[in-house]
Amino acid sequence: MSDAFGLRPLRASRRQVLGYSVAAAGLALAAGCSTEDTGSPEDDLASKSKGAMEGFAADTPFKATEPFTLSVLWTDWPEVPVKDSWTFFTELEKRTGVKLELTHIPFSDATEKRSLLISAGDAPSVIPLVYTGDEESFVSSGAILPMSDYVQHLPNFAKYVKEWDLSGMIDRLKQSDGKSYMLPGLQEVSVPVFTLIIRKDVFDAVGAGVPQTWDDMRAALLKIKQKYPDSKPLADGFEAQSLLNYASHAWGTRAGWGFGDGMVDDGAGGLKYTAAAPEYRQLVEYFRGLVADGLVDTESLTASNDGSGGGSVVEKFANETVFAASGSAGTAIEFAQALEETLGKGRFEVLQIAPPGGPAGQVVEPRNFWNGFMINSELKDSEYFLATLQFLDWLYYNPQARELLRWGVEGETYTKAADGKITLKPEYSLDGYNLNTKAKTDLQKDLGWSNNVFADSTESRALKESYNAPAFVDYLDSVLTSRKPRDPYPPAPLNETELEQASLMATPLKDTVDTNTLKFILGERDLEEWDAYVAELEAQGLPNYVELLNGARKRFVEQNG
Repeated sequence: MSDAFGLRPLRASRRQVLGYSVAAAGLALAAGCSTEDTGSPEDDLASKSKGAMEGFAADTPFKATEPFTLSVLWTDWPEVPVKDSWTFFTELEKRTGVKLELTHIPFSDATEKRSLLISAGDAPSVIPLVYTGDEESFVSSGAILPMSDYVQHLPNFAKYVKEWDLSGMIDRLKQSDGKSYMLPGLQEVSVPVFTLIIRKDVFDAVGAGVPQTWDDMRAALLKIKQKYPDSKPLADGFEAQSLLNYASHAWGTRAGWGFGDGMVDDGAGGLKYTAAAPEYRQLVEYFRGLVADGLVDTESLTASNDGSGGGSVVEKFANETVFAASGSAGTAIEFAQALEETLGKGRFEVLQIAPPGGPAGQVVEPRNFWNGFMINSELKDSEYFLATLQFLDWLYYNPQARELLRWGVEGETYTKAADGKITLKPEYSLDGYNLNTKAKTDLQKDLGWSNNVFADSTESRALKESYNAPAFVDYLDSVLTSRKPRDPYPPAPLNETELEQASLMATPLKDTVDTNTLKFILGERDLEEWDAYVAELEAQGLPNYVELLNGARKRFVEQNG
C-alpha cells in the first residue's frame, strides 16, 4: 500500500501576513477563549524562544537562529525502511537548522505502541500521523499540549484555514475544556482517500459500466461472477475496515475505520449508537448477501494487514479472480503494475471510482483534514519551544515546505515550469506513483521524500494533482461533481471523568461490534440473532454509554449556542 495515507505557492504581503496573525489569535483554533483566560501559556514564552525567528510569517522560509534537535515518533512502513542516508534528513537540517531524532514504531501496531509511549511518559516531542479523535484519550492526563493556546504562533496554519474555508471544521476539534489538542493536516479539496478500485474494462464488457450505487455494484458483481465463475470479484484487504468505512456513509451509519465513538445524530437533537441501529443492520445485511452469493473474497476481510494490505489482493487482481477492491490512488497504481505483468500493457483499464451511493443518498465523508500532529506537553518547558512551533507550522502548512516534502529539491530532483507544472528529473523515480519507474534512484525509498509520515498531510489541489495520474484527477472531479459530503457528526466532547468512564465502556462495546459485524457478514452468525446481539451490547452498558455521550452533547450545545 504505497502511500496509502494520501493520496501553487501562495504569496502574501507583510501586511496581509499580520492580518493572518490577527486572524489566528481570533481563531484561537476555535477554542472559545484567549490566552488571557488560561493565564500562563504566553507568560514566559520569551524564555523559551531560543532558536526562534523574529517576524516569522506565513509563506516565508523557516531557519532556526540556533540549531537544535527535535525528537519525532516515526511509523515504519514495511516496504519503505528508513535509511540514515536519506537526503530528506540532511536537506531538512540544512534548510531549517533542525535535526530530527527518530523513535521508531511499526505500522502493524502503531496505535498501541504510540499509546504505550505516551502513557509511560516516554513519547518523543512531536507525534505525527495523528487523525482527528486520536488525541481524546490523552487529554485528561495532560500528556499532550493544548495547541489552541499557541495557535497565534502558527501563521501558515491560520492562513490556509482561512483561505480554504476550514474554520467551521476546526471548531469541531474542541474538547470539553474548549481547547484543541491536535493540529490536522489541511486539504484544499477533499475526496475520500480510500474507495473502490475497479477493472473498468471488465465492468464495461459485462454491460455494467461504472456503478453509481451499491445496488449497481451488486448487479455488476453478479454479471462478472457469471462470466468469471471462479472469481470472487469484490475484495478489501484491510480487515474489512476500509470497505465498511467508505460504504457506511451510503447507509447513513458509520463503520470500520470511521466508527469512532459509534455515535450518530438520532434525528431528534440527540445521539444514538449506530451499531445497534437499523441502518447498521441494513449495511451488514447488504454485505452478508454479497458473501452468500460468492461475490466477496472473504480472505481479504480477515487476513492481517501490516500496512501493505492483506489477503493477497494485488495478486488476485492481477490473476483476474478479483475485479473490484478497496484502495487509494497508490493502490490503483499497484494493481495496474501487477496487471501489466500478467496481461500486458494496454490490455486493461483500472479506475478509482467515487464511493457508490445508497439509501442515505450519493454521499461521502466530509474530509478537509488529513493526518496532523500532537506535541508532548513536556516540550513546553524547552528553551526551543517557540522555535519548534515555528518549524512545525512551516513543515506542515507552508506551501514551499509541502512541495519539498513531496518532490525533494527543485533543480536537483525535479523542475518546475512557469505555469507551475512539476516534472520529475529522468534520473529519479517515484515508484509509488508510477513515475519514471525505470530510473535507478527512487525519490521515496532511496531519498526519503514523499515519505508516509509527513508528505501526505497538507496539500493544495495543485500539489495533489502534481504527482497523481490523470485518472486520479478524474476521480477527484467525479467526487466533487457527483457526491455530497454528509453532515459532520455532532460533537460531544467529554470531560476528564467522562473520558475515563467512556473508555471503560467503549472498548468492550467496540470489540463486540467488530467481532459480530464480521460474523454476521461471513455467515458465522445468523442475522436472525440481531436482537440478541443488541441485547449483548445493552448488557455491556450501552444505555449508560449513550446517556453519557448525550449528556456531553447537551452540555456542548448549551455552552456553544
